[in-house]
Amino acid sequence: MADLPNTPLLDSVETPKDLRKLDPKQLRQLADELRAETISAVGTTGGHLGSGLGVVELTVAIHYVFDTPADKLIWDVGHQCYPHKILTGRRSRIRTLRQGGGLSGFTKRSESEYDPFGAAHSSTSISAALGFAVANKIAGQPGKAIAVIGDGAMSAGMAYEAMNNAELAGNRLIVILNDNDMSIAPPVGGLSAYLARTVSSSNYLGLRNFAKRAIRRISRRVHDAAQKAEEYARGMATGGTLFEELGFYYVGPIDGHNLEHLIPVLENVRDSEHGPILVHVVTKKGKGYAPAEAAADKYHGVQKFDVITGAQAKAPPGPPSYTNVFAQALLAEAERDPTVCAITAAMPSGTGLDKFQQLFPDRCFDVGIAEQHAVTFAAGLAAQGMRPFCAIYSTFLQRAYDQVVHDVAIQNLPVRFAIDRAGLVGADGATHAGSFDVTYLASLPNFVVMAAADEAELVHMTHTAALHDSGPIALRYPRGNGTGVELPAAPQRLEIGKGRVVREGKTVAILSLGTRLGEALKAAEALDARGLSTTVVDLRFAKPLDEALIRRLLTSHEVAVTIEEGAIGGLGAHVLTLASDLGLTDSGLKLRTMRLPDVFQDQDKPEKQYDEAGLNAQHIVDTVLKALRYNESVVEGGARA
Repeated sequence: MADLPNTPLLDSVETPKDLRKLDPKQLRQLADELRAETISAVGTTGGHLGSGLGVVELTVAIHYVFDTPADKLIWDVGHQCYPHKILTGRRSRIRTLRQGGGLSGFTKRSESEYDPFGAAHSSTSISAALGFAVANKIAGQPGKAIAVIGDGAMSAGMAYEAMNNAELAGNRLIVILNDNDMSIAPPVGGLSAYLARTVSSSNYLGLRNFAKRAIRRISRRVHDAAQKAEEYARGMATGGTLFEELGFYYVGPIDGHNLEHLIPVLENVRDSEHGPILVHVVTKKGKGYAPAEAAADKYHGVQKFDVITGAQAKAPPGPPSYTNVFAQALLAEAERDPTVCAITAAMPSGTGLDKFQQLFPDRCFDVGIAEQHAVTFAAGLAAQGMRPFCAIYSTFLQRAYDQVVHDVAIQNLPVRFAIDRAGLVGADGATHAGSFDVTYLASLPNFVVMAAADEAELVHMTHTAALHDSGPIALRYPRGNGTGVELPAAPQRLEIGKGRVVREGKTVAILSLGTRLGEALKAAEALDARGLSTTVVDLRFAKPLDEALIRRLLTSHEVAVTIEEGAIGGLGAHVLTLASDLGLTDSGLKLRTMRLPDVFQDQDKPEKQYDEAGLNAQHIVDTVLKALRYNESVVEGGARA
């Protein structure tokens, strides 16, 4: 096969066992084919591209050198894992990425034995790999644990917490730092590759260990001084002093696209009796695909695109996204009030704060992947009289819950939480769904929790949050485009805890929170057609509840239904509790709650996800009819049997 360099190799590689049968000279061709296959697949499905292209050679090298899946390979985060999926038995399904019933866009334990740990939130890999390594150590089982962590993920404190404990694993733990953006590496080339091979070689490490033992016999003081001298000398030549101080043996930096450099270093690291070891690999996002290399974000996340030109499919024209509406509303608040500032955790474009950053650079703070710090930083700003907006995806705010409780809620500080990606999020699936924020925020004293039903409401809620000084306040809104309502010429300050009646009826009351309002109105039309006069209310607030309005609805209608885009414990639970506190549950009240099911839903189109969740108009109608034991066949106009 080596004599036929044009013979496709990727077709012969179903799993890494097949890869390890190749001659090392064939790996360059395999990497080129793997890169082309990754580009073709993502061009078909959309998804994360640049980070995967940057680790093609690294993926090939790791699976060639290590005995996966016996050796545990953990990607941080899963954005990088598409080439890995192609090489681990999933190539035939790679064009189902992020589709309903298809492959996840991240690593997933239930998907493959080559995915030992799911990773869609960053900075978890070293902790998890340490767990695998120590478990093997305790059990006396062979096997390495390899964590591949991106430089952006290294901005999170959790990575350093894990590294501080990594000596527990010894040589069973290998961390590969994929440096593709921070430029923390000195120039890489032949000299650095030579140094990396040398300091990771068994001869060097054996001599180093022998010298340490010999000097220790002479004098502890001499031993300590020599150790420091060796560390600093090696640190000056290669970098990595910080990692050495955390207990790692540092190797690098090396060119992550040069297989002739990668393979021998990884082989040395694999066979080393010393550890833990950190290998510093320098890569380039979007490597090997000109449109990605030229793009500002290196094609981090893309729509379907033309592989030849790189042109991405444009979404049909429609209403602005909720993210963009929030961003523009916040800019207006910042123009009116110089104390308004914004914080994001490594998601300036995803949260719309890139626009804020351009106009108010001194009042916009991207703290990196550090949600805990972001929340407490915002608390400090609020305590000093600023009006901070902490814009974080719902699923990422979960990482900072202790800070939300301890540093914000208990101290009753007016931090404004702009919670993007509330509800189900489509292709990103369960790991990124904003299912729990109402539950985990509305249970906290002092909190105000709002949910926008449409773009106009989001403008009003942003304004309301900016002016709210008596404690923490959160506004939640979904991913994707709005409903197309006309945006207000001027924002209104909403009365805290007051909902609005959108449609008045007599028999059925639908209490909606968030963007299910449109489905509630459709359901009301269908119920009216059956002779069931229906009231529809946009509650606006999950906390505090509009007690007067809710009491009126529950006592004047035969059946009431709550509906929300969140998990159990949210709006429905609070309304049921209120009804119990008011003594209404003893009156034969027919009160039903509709919420997300008690499962983690896989990726799909959002409309299909909500249909699966049972939160569309027909589901509301069915819930009402079931509560009323409705029988259309009894009398004309809709009698209840």
